[in-house]
Amino acid sequence: MVNTNSVRQIRESKMMSKAELARKADVTVQTIDRIEKGNECRLDTKRKIILALGYKLTDRTRIFEEKNGNPPVLSEKLDKKKSE
Repeated sequence: MVNTNSVRQIRESKMMSKAELARKADVTVQTIDRIEKGNECRLDTKRKIILALGYKLTDRTRIFEEKNGNPPVLSEKLDKKKSE
């Protein structure tokens, strides 16, 4: 399944190579490449990447979209409407 994320755009805006991000996140360059192509990854890997890019974990939706494509707040509102 292909996911949408902003890892590549953020990494490039910080003038960081894939190798540098991989080193900071303690993952392989292949992992960074797969994530940038939209492949899924473990939550722990997402956490490492978020922190390596210099973000806080609360900023996760700036980098990784939720599974349904909506930000968490919108998802909660949609779920609430469905249950009403």
